[in-house]
Amino acid sequence: MNTKYEIIIYWSDEDDAYLAEVPELPGCMADGKTKSEALANVEQVIQEWIETATETGRAIPEPKGKLAYA
Repeated sequence: MNTKYEIIIYWSDEDDAYLAEVPELPGCMADGKTKSEALANVEQVIQEWIETATETGRAIPEPKGKLAYA
C-alpha cells in the first residue's frame, strides 16, 4: 500500500477528537482519540479509498508529497 500521501492531523473541538485528512484523496479522512490513533485509522481509510477507486474504475492520484497552500 502506498501511504506517501500528505496527511494533515489536527484537533477538532466540535468532534472532541483528532482528525486526519488526506487532501489528495477527496473525502478521505478519519478520526481518533489520539494523534497516533487518527494516523492509524486514516492509513486504513487510504487503503480502502484506493481499493474502492480500483473496483469502480476511478483514477487514483499519484502522491505529490508536501502540498503548498497560500
